[in-house]
Amino acid sequence: MQMQLLAAGLLMILIGIAHSAIGEILIFRQLRAGTIVPLLAPQPLRERHLRILWANWHLCSVLGWGLAALLILFARSPDLPAHALHIRIIAIATFAGSMLVLFATKGRHPGWLGLLVAAVLAWLGQSGA
Repeated sequence: MQMQLLAAGLLMILIGIAHSAIGEILIFRQLRAGTIVPLLAPQPLRERHLRILWANWHLCSVLGWGLAALLILFARSPDLPAHALHIRIIAIATFAGSMLVLFATKGRHPGWLGLLVAAVLAWLGQSGA
């Protein structure tokens, strides 16, 4: 088993859980009117904008979990070199996401660091292939 890929996958699962849970607590909780999907849109947003913001917020977590599942699957593969390109793509996309969060928040949001660590672990895992 490739431990760096396993660690990257597990870290991405944790990042997704934290992202969804903390977003619900800090952002979406106060925008609910007894519904799952928040409907109390603050100005200048409309309800439809809030709905898609909420969906996209959790979409990030779901897609992260999908990438995490692939990394964990690749970590267990007996033929790791066959997956090196796929792992590189995941590592580069995760790195790009990290840099996007770093730039957009001027480094004030901790998500960039977790994504960077996951990207580096994935990259190192594929280079051991």
